[in-house]
Amino acid sequence: MQRSSVFLVLMLATTPALAQSPPAGGFLQVPPKNPAPESRTTPASNPPAPAPRAAVQQVAPNAGGSSALGHSAPGRPPPVVQPQPNTHAQKPPAAPPKPAAKPGTTPAPAATAANAPASAAKPAEPPLAALDKSPAPTIGAVTQQPLPRWASFRSDEVNLRAGPGTRYPIDWVYRRAGLPVQIEREYDTWRLVTDYDGVKGWVHAATLQGRRGFAVKGKDRTLRKTASEDAAPVAILRPGVVGRLRACDAAASWCEVQTGDYKGFLKRDDLWGIFAGEAVK
Repeated sequence: MQRSSVFLVLMLATTPALAQSPPAGGFLQVPPKNPAPESRTTPASNPPAPAPRAAVQQVAPNAGGSSALGHSAPGRPPPVVQPQPNTHAQKPPAAPPKPAAKPGTTPAPAATAANAPASAAKPAEPPLAALDKSPAPTIGAVTQQPLPRWASFRSDEVNLRAGPGTRYPIDWVYRRAGLPVQIEREYDTWRLVTDYDGVKGWVHAATLQGRRGFAVKGKDRTLRKTASEDAAPVAILRPGVVGRLRACDAAASWCEVQTGDYKGFLKRDDLWGIFAGEAVK
């Protein structure tokens, strides 16, 4: 009986120590009553808002040129083609003054019809007044080609005279090969032409060629890659730019042209050098 009491007393003495010792690993643990402040988590009252979606920037392929759809690349405008300064007609240089006669010398008598040699006989004057007053012909008297018709200057220096002959004064000088003109009349080897400024006069037939040209009129025109308003721009052509008229169908409102290294299409109404409904092959 005494031994049982001693054993019971020993067991009661060791029980609080066992209760205060930490549990072995792998057992469930009771969370502490007062957790540390940094371990506390506050549940969010509202879910976080999603980040705004940024707009996707569209980038045209082949930056710096034209896209597969024919539109020009952004940020690179088409080049501007300026007309040459000598496109328009220019006044001829003034004739140098005649040297004064030396004192004590007798000037040579002026040639007259009586003393002029037969080889220097004055050629018959073309009926200029009759040509100006006669109705506009539809067929050339010399070439039998239709009038009016188009041509262009062959060389970089063409004299525009007041009449069909070298006796007539030079009113204007052209220094632009390829400039288109409209032939209105014919007389012998001379042609009455009009340029896109409305200047009219006579030039020698040898200074003209049948190659078709064009000149930009009115205002800046956009040369496009194809015959469409939505086509990629190739260049901006300023008024007075001259080039070659390559092709144009009779019913087409766009014509294929070239100026320098730039090829493309211009509207028929934007260029000088072709009639309405005319076909150029």
